[in-house]
Amino acid sequence: MTPSTTEIFDQVSELIAPFNQKSVPIKPETTFATDLELDSLSVMDMLAAIEDHFDVTVPLNILPDLETVGQVAEAIKDILDE
Repeated sequence: MTPSTTEIFDQVSELIAPFNQKSVPIKPETTFATDLELDSLSVMDMLAAIEDHFDVTVPLNILPDLETVGQVAEAIKDILDE
């Protein structure tokens, strides 16, 4: 059974924790560039950790649309549902 979006969000939040240098509260609307101040390399490292954890591959064509933690959780849910 596929985990719920909330369960995926909680797991993604845990995976983001090592990249959250400023201890920003992680919410669905938390942005990677503005709130977490992550550069593109950090985002790719974080995405690799998320992909490994869920055993999925996030298509490169949707990466530009993933600006918030909630959007990543929803994308992972969609991929797992396929």
